[in-house]
Order: sequence, then C-alpha cells, then structure tokens
Amino acid sequence: MNKELLPASLPRAVSWQEGEMFMLDQTRLPLETVIEKMETVEDVWQGIKVLKVRGAPAIGIAAAYGLCVALKPYRAQPLDLFMRELEKSSDYLDSARPTAVNLGWALRRMKNFASRMIDGAENSAALYDLLVAEAIRIHEEDKALCRGMGENGAPLIKEGMGVLTHCNAGSLATSELGTATAPMYVAHAAGVKFRVYADETRPLLQGARLTSWELQQAGIDVTLNTDNMVAHLMAQGLIDLVIVGTDRVAANGDVANKIGTLGVAILAQHFGIPFYVACPSSTIDFDTMSGTDIPIEQRESEEVTEFGMRRTAPEAVKVANPAFDVTPADLVTGIITEKGIAVAPYASSLRNLFPKEAAE
Repeated sequence: MNKELLPASLPRAVSWQEGEMFMLDQTRLPLETVIEKMETVEDVWQGIKVLKVRGAPAIGIAAAYGLCVALKPYRAQPLDLFMRELEKSSDYLDSARPTAVNLGWALRRMKNFASRMIDGAENSAALYDLLVAEAIRIHEEDKALCRGMGENGAPLIKEGMGVLTHCNAGSLATSELGTATAPMYVAHAAGVKFRVYADETRPLLQGARLTSWELQQAGIDVTLNTDNMVAHLMAQGLIDLVIVGTDRVAANGDVANKIGTLGVAILAQHFGIPFYVACPSSTIDFDTMSGTDIPIEQRESEEVTEFGMRRTAPEAVKVANPAFDVTPADLVTGIITEKGIAVAPYASSLRNLFPKEAAE
C-alpha cells in the first residue's frame, strides 16, 4: 500500500521541506488551497488553535515539527538554554487545545527523546538535528499506522454498503490515509463498490468542507447530509455501517470525538447498525481511565451564532459550544487500530493489543 491510494491533487495537512514547516490552512477549504510556512512557534500554536490543522494525528505531527520551529533559533546556544527553551515551547504548544491526546503525546515523546540524546550530543545544533529526525519519524510512523488501520478495517466494508462517517477523520486529519477513511480508501482501491454518507458536522462543517471534498477528489461515491438527517437515513435502510475517528480513547474504551458523535452512536444502536471507531495507538490514553476524565474543549460562541460570515442568532444569546462529546464504550462495536480490531471488554483488549504503550 502506498500514496497512490490518494490522488496527487490532495494536499497534505503538514509537511517538512528543506528545514521548514508548512501547514495547509484547512479553514479555507474547499474553495481555496493555501499552504502557509510556519515561521515561529506562535504561528504553529495559532494554526492548531484556530483549526488550520486539526485531527488528533495531524495535531501531533504539527506539534513535533512546531517544537523544531521553536528551537531553530537556539541551535547556537548552550545545551542547557536549548533544553529550557524546549520545555517552555512544549508547554506553550500543549496549551493550544485540550482534548486531542496526540498533542501532548508527541511533545512528551520529543522531550523524552531529547533527554536521552543530550549526553551524546556535541552541541545544541547536533541535538536539534536529532529532534528534527525524530519529528520526521513521528510523521512517517503515522503513515504506517494509517495503512494498518486501512488494512484491518477494509474487510468491514462490503459490496453495496452505505457507510456513514462524522466530521473529518481523513487524510487531512492525519499524515496520509486518515483513520476512519483509511478502510474506505483501501476498500475502494480493491474495487469494492460502496457509498459514503458524510455528516455535515456543525458548527464548523468539517464533513461538508473536508470529508466530502477529499472523498470526491479520490473518486469515492460520497453523499453529503446534515447532522439531523442521520436518523432518517438509518430508518430508510441506507446506512449499514458507521466508522468515525477519535481524538482520545480512554483505557476503558470510552471515545471522545467531534460533537455529535454520541448521537450517531445512540442512533446506530437503536437501528442495529455496527458502530466502529478508528484510531492509532497514539490516540489511546491509558492514563485516562474513562471518558468522564477527558477534558472537553469549549469553543467560541461565534462558531454557533454565525454561519457563512453572517450572524444567524440574536445578539447576547447564551451559547453552548463543546467541540467534542464522549461515546461510552458500550455503544462501540469495535475499535480499529493498526494492530487489529479491539472489541469489548476494551480495558483488556486494548492492553492486549498494546502492552508496551499500556505499561508506559
């Protein structure tokens, strides 16, 4: 499996080219494709905060490269100053968004790597080069994780099926094939004919702007629907399978994903439709025991009170705008990972699939 599963016209969320970091501004898709050079750590923080880059794996990759952006001016400084800046910039980047576990995971990995390598590094410039190489490894490893999820999840998609997905857990949210979309790309490449229903995903329309666009670019049969049409589609027998992504999986299998996912899971259970979650091992948080311990990001009211740059709500109205909700493990049919599909009870099946990560 390789990049040929994706069309060449589909841009990558994050890239590192000739010592510089570039980020696709996903807030401007699908009408404009704008790729920005990240000049400072503040640029990277802002890009994560305002969702120029989004999706747990892509956020982790951006954080790793963002730390390199932050440290680049310190290559000629003493190692102790370099390490202090690494700690400071890591804390700063980690503050951009609270729910996606890959953000903190990638930054901890980079810090731990630096701590292991510092004694053998001749100077800060040498340590910086090692950190860049580690960030590139994180990026490349995610590509392999996406392929693994694609291979393991593709057999779930049968000829003629209708597959529903929510938000964007596609190539734009990761390094390559996506999480929820990876099985779709693999099944499509194998010649399986199926149709995808993409939830619009209010309030920021990631399903409309991103998922429907990237699947259309890849030649996959995709139909866009608003979030409140899901029950009707299921009642009509149009949905046979649900696959969504996730920003954090707790040790017990509870899943935090884009707001609205819980409603889809409840509907799937009512209609007897399998509900699968696709995620790499880096998104499983064994230190978080259950979904009640997952912090839920609250976003700005303007995302709800405005639509298409036009105000659609009365002034001064109270607004609830949680970015995520938590789907309990008992609503999840299986969790698609790069090592296989975990099933209930998740507290044991996830640890059996990832004993090393669970022990760390």
